[in-house]
Amino acid sequence: MQKLFLGASAFYLSIVCSFAQSPAPDSAAYQSRKLKLDEVDFVSSYYVQDGNHSAVTGGKGDEHLTDFANALQLNFLRTDSRQRLHTFGLELGIDHYTSASSDKIDSTTISSASSADTRYYPSLSWSMHDEPKHYTVGVGLLFSTEYDYFSSGAFVSYSKFSEDNNRELGLKFNVFLDSWKVIYPVELRGFDTPTGRIENPAARGTKPRNTYNGSFSLLQVISKRLQVALLADVAYQSGQLGTLYQRVYFTDGSHNVERLPESRFKLPVGLRSNYFLGDKIVFRSFYRYYTDDWGISAHTLELEVPYKFSPFFSVSPFYRYFTQTAADYFAPYRQHQASEEFYTSDFDLSAFDSHFIGTNVRFNSANGILGINHLNTLELRYGHYSRTNGLQANIITLAATVK
Repeated sequence: MQKLFLGASAFYLSIVCSFAQSPAPDSAAYQSRKLKLDEVDFVSSYYVQDGNHSAVTGGKGDEHLTDFANALQLNFLRTDSRQRLHTFGLELGIDHYTSASSDKIDSTTISSASSADTRYYPSLSWSMHDEPKHYTVGVGLLFSTEYDYFSSGAFVSYSKFSEDNNRELGLKFNVFLDSWKVIYPVELRGFDTPTGRIENPAARGTKPRNTYNGSFSLLQVISKRLQVALLADVAYQSGQLGTLYQRVYFTDGSHNVERLPESRFKLPVGLRSNYFLGDKIVFRSFYRYYTDDWGISAHTLELEVPYKFSPFFSVSPFYRYFTQTAADYFAPYRQHQASEEFYTSDFDLSAFDSHFIGTNVRFNSANGILGINHLNTLELRYGHYSRTNGLQANIITLAATVK
């Protein structure tokens, strides 16, 4: 099963960004010391893709996939006796997908259990903002589970603000401890011998996958019109990094499950800038360079230009260009040698260019929207994604904020 998460982080950023520069919270607003529900965020999206390079069937075959995703987050606030603002977050996400390629794991069935699945991902978070001392700290727990996968994670974060709130230094560390249920393609779950078929001992049990990530950000207000941010991450993965139900076909006609190294080091660095051209237009630009020790290097360029028609309504067209080189271990269908140590025919690890284009429509009013008094923000976002290797996808997302 291949699934692309298109523009999710950018969409969340569009929810929290506005046309005005946003200083840190003012301590004068910290009045109530009681825990209260401050904000409810709801995001729902529908995603569909098509292509003909399924990794499940060795780099060729149907990649049709649909995904219906929903997330609900509750944010609670309270202030303590030292006038520090505490934010408690509770989120529940549910995705349901159908996948033509996953159904080919067991091609002997008309429709196997893997053709559809539901993923649940709850999370808990806490942060504390100390305005007089100009810093914020936070921690969180994250979980995700589906038919063949369970993930548990945690993060800690720290941000330091300058006295005038024009500079912010952010640090964050994440760890995810995951467990895969071993699922082999049906024909590789056993061996034929003169005395009959025997079970493949490698085709059962569970496998670990651990991810450790450190993030650094430096945000700076250059002027009333220009804000910039320097972003950097260091990520290390270990464990079962190959997907064991994805086939690889060799030049001699034989095939096996995908084999990849059991470690991976990733280093992305980026630069984001927001330029406010008067009160109606913002130019949001982003560049990222990515490299890893599997041989992939990539570049991302993104531009979004929100236009504010009124204080309550804006439209934001966006475009993202992405290009990457192939991993050292990638080759298409029947182009690997059986003697190679590592091999994959997953086109996510191939060389390709991609384009993602769309628009975001945003309604925002403190007095309510559509006659609902506490409905503060309503957004609708559509994007079309295309790759030079033939993959096409569309995603439509609805987001609402109730305060």
